[in-house]
Amino acid sequence: MAVKLRLRRMGKKRQPIYKVVAADERSPRDGKFIEAIGLYNPITDPATIDIKEDRVLYWLGVGAQPTTTVKGLLSKKGILYKRELLRSGLKEEEVAVKLEEWSKNKEAKLASKATKKVEAKVKKEDKIEENVSEAEGAGSEDKQEEEKAE
Repeated sequence: MAVKLRLRRMGKKRQPIYKVVAADERSPRDGKFIEAIGLYNPITDPATIDIKEDRVLYWLGVGAQPTTTVKGLLSKKGILYKRELLRSGLKEEEVAVKLEEWSKNKEAKLASKATKKVEAKVKKEDKIEENVSEAEGAGSEDKQEEEKAE
């Protein structure tokens, strides 16, 4: 029996909430599953990802294959990185230190992206205001020239 880690859709129309489940690959998307190992809510900003790390590591250890979406979620949470560190033979303390460094780097990248986004937005607004003021100024000059010609 091949086991997949995948998403199971729940929630109302246009308000999806997904359970991360370990399921036989032959069962349908919302069908029978072996174990629910997490929850993913893409509607919230930022998306909520709540996953039982120890159970994911267990299922990956016994050969379960994550789908591409679940693999992305596990990467965002750092679970795949932790598994890779554990498989390389590092001790628990060393793994914890490396995961802490990884999370700090990730937070720093997110903060820099947010500041760049704000700067770009301010720059765009300034450009729009500048274009509007130039257009207003050019329009009044044209009217003055027309009045002088008459």
